Amino acid sequence: MPAGSYSFYAEQGATLERVITYTDSAEAIINLTGYTAKMQVRTSAESPTVVLELTSSAGITINGAAGTLTILVAASVLSAIAPLIYVYDLEITAPSGKVTRLIEGRFYVKAEVTR
Repeated sequence: MPAGSYSFYAEQGATLERVITYTDSAEAIINLTGYTAKMQVRTSAESPTVVLELTSSAGITINGAAGTLTILVAASVLSAIAPLIYVYDLEITAPSGKVTRLIEGRFYVKAEVTR
């Protein structure tokens, strides 16, 4: 199954939190027990520079039986990211080692006015 498309809208100086539920084509929840996750944000897919990286060790919480991944980026982290339009993808790795690109898309960072 190809990766889903989703745009993140983040604001400098504000906490970003999103919950993603992984389901199959019949909308049945897929158990993510034992999975790991990694998400990178870059200015372009070809860019060697990672602007933001989240993993299941830091920034992504996996609730296995519920089939959810919670993305959490602190306000202090977003304050340090320039307001631009970036690209990202989110990959999950099964205990077997199979890697699936779950979602991909644009990662918008809007400038903070109140400082």
